[in-house]
Order: sequence, then structure tokens, then C-alpha cells
Amino acid sequence: MQNHKKIHITTLGCSKNIYDSELLMGQLQTHRAELVDEPDEAEVIIINTCGFIDLAKQESIDAILEAEQLKKEDPSKKIVVCGCLSQRYQKELKSEIRSVDAFFGTEDFANILNYLNYTSDVSPDHLYEKRLLTTPGHYAYLKISEGCNHTCSFCAIPLMRGRHRSRAMENIVHEARQLARQGVKELIIISQDTTFYGLDLYGSQQIVPLLKQLEEIPGIEWIRLHYLYPTTVPDELIDRMAISEKIVPYLDMPIQHISDRMLKIMKRGGKANRIREIFEQARRKIPGIFLRTTVIVGHPGETEQDFVGLKRFVREFEFDRLGVFQYSHEENTTAFQMEDLPLEIKDERYRELMAIQREISLMKNSNRVGRVMRIIVDEIDWKTLTVIGRTKGDSPEIDNEVIVENVNRPIRVGDMINVRITDAAEYEMYATIEDT
Repeated sequence: MQNHKKIHITTLGCSKNIYDSELLMGQLQTHRAELVDEPDEAEVIIINTCGFIDLAKQESIDAILEAEQLKKEDPSKKIVVCGCLSQRYQKELKSEIRSVDAFFGTEDFANILNYLNYTSDVSPDHLYEKRLLTTPGHYAYLKISEGCNHTCSFCAIPLMRGRHRSRAMENIVHEARQLARQGVKELIIISQDTTFYGLDLYGSQQIVPLLKQLEEIPGIEWIRLHYLYPTTVPDELIDRMAISEKIVPYLDMPIQHISDRMLKIMKRGGKANRIREIFEQARRKIPGIFLRTTVIVGHPGETEQDFVGLKRFVREFEFDRLGVFQYSHEENTTAFQMEDLPLEIKDERYRELMAIQREISLMKNSNRVGRVMRIIVDEIDWKTLTVIGRTKGDSPEIDNEVIVENVNRPIRVGDMINVRITDAAEYEMYATIEDT
């Protein structure tokens, strides 16, 4: 295989996969590969797969089959599959999809480069130095650790990503400074368990000391935390968020359920009282905070009584952002040994909970009509004079948008502007630019 190849990378799944693809793309660009936007233009198609739940696995398989079709039309193309699905099911994939030229696991950057005849002696800890951003230039994901030590009954992530491994703090801070120099204004902190950060490497949780260093970086204006685990959230983190001028008032803590019985079955550790305590403490200490969580419906063993309690909790707490997943029966997990609930029960519970959340979201957005809010600009359509942005309470791709119409002044993507909310829907707000 010759050097200077045309390579396309398809990235599926979560923001952690986006980060990994950006590291790989940076290395490929350093070796003078030509990165192309469309797979049909490429000599090598790399598919960074997701293997989290059934829908994600199917999406990954579909992407591989689409690449296979392109290879039938042009047999000289190479297909490389990496990431979580490949890590978890490599043996099965090899036997069932013969058109793929090579399979690699997660974080298998050196072996992928070697396969493509690109030799690299860069330490895995320093791959970020050549990272190529695929997000808009004003925000970037910052992965602070890999893997997870929890053994949740439904989750296969430890099978694919391994045990928790924190990155060295100096490397994270160095990368953040590098991103700031590139024009990044918003850092989105990601991992499997963000609040566990540092415990393995330094002997104690270091998320707050890390945040203090990130706050000092010139150019970084917003710092957003994702994936806090209820049993590892320290009180000092809430206190730090309350006084910080850069950590946005946005608490993303997936709880999965609120029934003590279900939390035990799910092997989540901790109890409902602690979950309530964290959310209540956050609202008390950080006025106006946006609360985000995710829950699972239809897990084996979930009774109607458990589900009614979950609905009551969602109504009571009125989360600003809520993600609902239907339980996916995953091999080699604890829950896989239990009897799966019928699909119609999962569907019904999903629809019920989402209907409740739509009402809550519309109510909360409607209550903001007339208010002035600060947003970061993600997109601009000058043909329609429309700007799409986000508030401090919105993470890209997964949360709400603010649509600003009749824009009549110069604005750039990445600008932070004040807008007045004029109308609201369940998952969007409409606004006009506020004169300052």
C-alpha cells in the first residue's frame, strides 16, 4: 500500500469516538495522507464503530456494508474497521464480513498506522499534539480518562474500553492550552466517569484541581462537564461550579433509575437519596443551573411500580434535559442472564416518559420567553439571515438550540452574543439579537 493515500474516516457513536478519530486523523495528516470527506473518493475507508447498544451496533454494521458495496464497485479499495464494535466482536466480524481488510480495537492507533505503512514513534500520551479537530473550531471535546471500573448490569463498556485510566493532568492542561491557541472557546470534558478522574493515577479524585487549572487558560470561556457518576460526585465539585466564572451551570449526571430496588439490580451502587441530594444541592448552590440526566426503561426486573416511581421523580424534578434509553440486552453483561422484558413494554414506557419530558421542556422553554440569554453561535445561514446557537445549558448535538432570525449585523461562528427569547417549542427557542 502506497503512502499519501486518500483516506476517509466514518465516526459512529459518542463524543469519545469523535475524539479518538481526531487523534487518528491528526497522525494520518502528519504522514501526508489525504483525508477526504466522502467514502467513495477514498482508497482506504476507516470505520470507527460503536458497540454500545443494539441500534448503535446496527448502525456500525450498516456502515461496514455500505463500504463493502463501494469495494465491490472498486476492488482496490481497502476497508479498515476499528473502535468498540470491533474490539468486542472482532472474531465474529472476521468470520461474517470477509470484505474487511483489517480489524482493530479501541485506541489501536499505532497498529492502524503500521497497517497503512505509516511508521510512528509518537507516545500514545502525546498523540493529542497533532490532533485534527472535526468539530466547529469554537468547541472541542477533551477526554480526560478512558475506561470504567463500574460493573453496571446493563453496560458492556468495560468489555470494550477496559478499566479506568486517567490521563496525566499536565498532558490534559497542555492539550487544552493548545486548543485555546487554535481558537477553541468551549471545552467539553468527557470520559466514562468524569468525577473518578485521578483516583487511579494520584490516589485521590482530582477533577476539581484539574478544573482550576483549565479555568486559568486564556481564551477558554466555557467549560462543560459530561458524565458525572452519582457515587463519585464530590461536594467540592458543586462548590467549585458555584463560584466559577467559566464552568457552565450544567450538571450532567446519568442516574439510569430512581428506584432503590432497580439501582441494586442495575449494580449502580448508592441509593436514590444520594441522587436526590446531589441534584438538590446543585439547585440550592447554583441558581439557574441546568440539570441533565439519562434513564433506562425496561431493564430486566423493572416492575410497573418501579416505572411509576421513575415517572413521579421525573415530574417532580423537572429536568432541563432528559435522555431516555430502552434497555438493550447485551451479551456478557450481568443483566443478560435475566429475562428480557417484552419490546412492547419498553416501547410504551419510553413513549410515556418522553411525553412527560416534552411537556416539561416546553414549559421550561416557554418560561424563558422575554428573557435575555447569552448564546454561542454554532451555525450561520446568511441566505435566510438565521443563526443557530446554544445557551450555557445546551451541549452540542444532544441538547436544545436557539434559533435567531432576521440577523442584520456581522456575526461569526463562535461568537458569543446576547439574544432575547421570543418564542419556544419543546426543544428549540427562537430569539432576536439584543442590542447591548
